Amino acid sequence: MAWTLLLIAGVLEIGFVVGMKYTEGWTRLWPSIITASCMIISFLLLSIAIKKIPLGTAYAIWTGIGAVGGFIFAIILFGEVASFERVLFLILIVAGITGLKLTSKA
Repeated sequence: MAWTLLLIAGVLEIGFVVGMKYTEGWTRLWPSIITASCMIISFLLLSIAIKKIPLGTAYAIWTGIGAVGGFIFAIILFGEVASFERVLFLILIVAGITGLKLTSKA
């Protein structure tokens, strides 16, 4: 269950990372409310997950999910560059996340 909560927390982190772009510096009401809600729920779920998953592992995976998701959505939604080098380093992040999960004792 802790891993499921961590995954959901990571997805919500993507929501708040992407959402911050839409808040336009927290000046737009509804995007700000949705983004803040994603933040709060994501932190709450992360805090529950670290009861069972080692802190370093959980935090690295949580931030990794957010980083990978943010990168992908930035390409799709905002037209950011997806060069070979950037995608290669993204793959390394995914490899790190996978390695942490596979070697975790939780």
